Amino acid sequence: MALPVLLLLCTAPLVRGHGSGVVIDSCEDMELHHSGLSPQTAPSPFTVTTEQRRYGLGDDVIVELQGPASTPFTGFLLEARELGSKSPVGSFAIPEGAAQLLTCSQRANSAVSHTSGFNSSYVQVTWRSEPSRHIKAVHFCASFVQNSTTFWINVTSPVLTFTNGRAATSAGALTTSTDNGSLQPGSLVKSAGSISSADCGVTKVCFSQPSNCDPAVSSNCYFMSAMMLAGGEAVHFEMTGPYEGYIAFGFSDDQRMGNDDIYVCVMKSNGQVEVEHMYSTGRSKPQVLPLGNVYNITTSLQNSVISCVFTTTNTISIEGTSGFNQSYYLLFSYGPTNNGSITFHVGTFTSNKRININNPLVVGKGDVPDIIKAHGSLMLIAWMTTGSLGMMVARYLKKMAKGKKMCDKDLWFVVHVGVMCLTVAATITAFILVFVHTQDWSGGAHPVLGCLVMILSLIQPIGALLRCGPQHHLRYLFNWTHFLNAVVIKSIAVAAIFTGLDRIDSDDGWLMKVMGGFFAWEVLFIIILEVHDWIVKHRDGTADQMESALVKGDSCLIAVYLLGNLCFLVALLVGIGEK
Repeated sequence: MALPVLLLLCTAPLVRGHGSGVVIDSCEDMELHHSGLSPQTAPSPFTVTTEQRRYGLGDDVIVELQGPASTPFTGFLLEARELGSKSPVGSFAIPEGAAQLLTCSQRANSAVSHTSGFNSSYVQVTWRSEPSRHIKAVHFCASFVQNSTTFWINVTSPVLTFTNGRAATSAGALTTSTDNGSLQPGSLVKSAGSISSADCGVTKVCFSQPSNCDPAVSSNCYFMSAMMLAGGEAVHFEMTGPYEGYIAFGFSDDQRMGNDDIYVCVMKSNGQVEVEHMYSTGRSKPQVLPLGNVYNITTSLQNSVISCVFTTTNTISIEGTSGFNQSYYLLFSYGPTNNGSITFHVGTFTSNKRININNPLVVGKGDVPDIIKAHGSLMLIAWMTTGSLGMMVARYLKKMAKGKKMCDKDLWFVVHVGVMCLTVAATITAFILVFVHTQDWSGGAHPVLGCLVMILSLIQPIGALLRCGPQHHLRYLFNWTHFLNAVVIKSIAVAAIFTGLDRIDSDDGWLMKVMGGFFAWEVLFIIILEVHDWIVKHRDGTADQMESALVKGDSCLIAVYLLGNLCFLVALLVGIGEK
């Protein structure tokens, strides 16, 4: 009985087998009409790998077909194809007697197959790109026969991207994984570090932060891509980003974490980078799932960039929706690990709409929820305008309305208490809004700073209510404590605002730049006010003259400050509203 030899190449049907390996009649339709046989659906034990992830015109690429020593394959067929195409490209060269070259689609030496009596767990061939044609990204596709009834089709290599320069072999990759995600002793070191934005929106869906960044150019690019392979039964995924411990992407029915189908690229405690499949339920830590039908895995950690590339036939499945042909929101997160286990993320971004991975496009990031905008706006108003005004009134304008009373209190005191009460009320409201929305503790410094602001903001008015009288001999303790606590709150609040704006800012950092100008404007006028007061107090003249000069000068300076303050405030509020 002739050996069933498969011909595959990126398509999923069976191909006619020949013990001799001459399968030219199957080059066009890629089908084997071998009665009663179907390809295996479990991950293939055989892999297709290359020593590089980029190539140029006329470059030679070493391609290796290999499997476990205990499980040789008795037949194979290999081609190189442009992504999304069914025609072979380039040509192969082989060691004498190891295999045979075929002519497919009228291209000489465009495919390689076994010879009669073949039985091996390793084959190495050389593929040469066409020297006079601009070829797009390619991958190598193979079919493997283990025995007369067991065979696999649609086994693909990682994608090779085209570059105008010479291709560079991968170096420094720390790990390589096999089809089931486990590490094999003695396996060749591979790299997933050549992921790029080439063909985004053409053959694959891409999602990144900063938007439209290219991981092949920038090491600060968080990036994932999904490309549906021919036949619509498998997806090729890539993800890469700055190394902190792990990166992950997921599919969701909304723009919030919870009930998501997730893949994680993580540095394990054994020092190896691995791919994990997870599912999140509610706000709890995602549950690790069996990796399932995930194969052709390559991973790397190079130059503080972690990367994973793999192909899977696992169906995307979340509560209420499943399948590759459905639409989902994309989520991306990253964070540290603890003994090889992922911890709470320190950063996330989501897509601005549902996407279908069958339709290549460049995905934009999601809009900031209105409740988060309200939170940020209230904190900005509280600690950059009303809070600042209250502190300036108490320090510089006590003598401005000397002798004038309201509710039996000095006018400056009433203004100070009024605006500071508004500040505390806005802080409490903003604090409640964000916790109602997230219903959990988010990662990073921002929530820590926000909680400190909230706690100290509550301490400040309580301490003021319990203060001793103006003539008490310990009054100075309250004065200094009240002043220092206000300075600490202001400093932490500014830091919290910066870290908050950084989470929603655009790629050009416009919000952060305006906030920097806002803060600098306030610092400038505080310095000017202090210098002005020092000069007036050290100038010759009567007490009344000095007091009059202080009131006039300080009031004019604060009026100018407030004008600029309102301009910066409006600019930031508009910027937040447009996110």
